Amino acid sequence: MKTPAASTWTQKAASPPERDVWLAMKRGLRCRCPHCGEGKLFRAFLKVNDTCPACGEALFHHRADDLPAYLVIVIVGHIVVPVALSVETNFAPPIPLQLAIYLPLTLFSALLLLQPVKGAVVGLQWALRMHGFDDSDSSDTPIRDKAGGTIAPEAR
Repeated sequence: MKTPAASTWTQKAASPPERDVWLAMKRGLRCRCPHCGEGKLFRAFLKVNDTCPACGEALFHHRADDLPAYLVIVIVGHIVVPVALSVETNFAPPIPLQLAIYLPLTLFSALLLLQPVKGAVVGLQWALRMHGFDDSDSSDTPIRDKAGGTIAPEAR
């Protein structure tokens, strides 16, 4: 009877250290790097830096897409709608006055929340090692350009 060959431990076989999800999301809410908490996460209003200026962590892997916008709509809607209903029921102000108050309130609150919520989503993706944030070097992962298209992998 043949005995199976003994497998040896390699660092590649070891599981990577866990990342604190809540800390990464908190750092993202503050628009800071989810890894170190020091470097700026954004280079423009909603453009994430390719790498952290403080620690060099690669951040270009993120794929936040539309999730931050959906979350902001839900948050702002849960704040503005009950206020509007309460004011309408208790005071019944004229419609033009309500529009003059609620439309700017909704717009500015959505714009104020969009960047921190996107930062939290990027932090969540980093902590859960989603979309290329994994440290392991897998040669079967396709290499992507900045537009998200697949580039043929080079011989390694």
